[in-house]
Amino acid sequence: MPWAKQVLDELDYRGLAVCGQGAQVYHAGEHRLLTSLTLDRRTAATAVARIEAEAGPLALAASRDGLDGEVVVGPGYRFHPGLPVLGAAGHDELWSAPLNKLYIQHPELDDDELAATALRVAGDLVGVTMAGAGIVELLPAGLTKATGLSLAARRLGLTARDTIAFGDMPNDVPMFRWAAHGVAMANAHPELKSVADEVTASNDEDGIALVLEKLFPAARV
Repeated sequence: MPWAKQVLDELDYRGLAVCGQGAQVYHAGEHRLLTSLTLDRRTAATAVARIEAEAGPLALAASRDGLDGEVVVGPGYRFHPGLPVLGAAGHDELWSAPLNKLYIQHPELDDDELAATALRVAGDLVGVTMAGAGIVELLPAGLTKATGLSLAARRLGLTARDTIAFGDMPNDVPMFRWAAHGVAMANAHPELKSVADEVTASNDEDGIALVLEKLFPAARV
């Protein structure tokens, strides 16, 4: 959340933003959370135990709840060195404060294999999704990006019929199914492309801008 707040401030954006895989609806102009859904910590610990019993030890990180929600990383968790994080000595520190989600990594399983294993053994307790390379997440059960988007749309007096969604990873699948039109990037995960209404150019080739210019030619600068 602190990173999103900083980016939105730099853009001078003052509307609503959906963050945390749909867990949070943030009012950028007022600098406050309108909604925030947390992951039950006992449930999270049980889910991790099940996954580790099946696949072996995991490296973990946690996203804490709130406007200043820090990302806390445990031993062995690989993260972008430019991101501000707090260190944790072990699993117990990760759920010492309310959290939105857990990030899990495995030393041998790739992201697709880890997500599939987590879903199979703990999918009755938590939501499981993949948000990017090395980013498999455990979420509150039932939470998706569509959850947060539907709440934001309701506040704006809109419905799914008024929306277009862009994405590149499997965590965007529920959002595509909710929105009226889903556009996958050329470099998107195959799972997302399979449910997309359209595939545009990659993010490095201004794929989003190409679609928006086609839809709103009068707005082109």
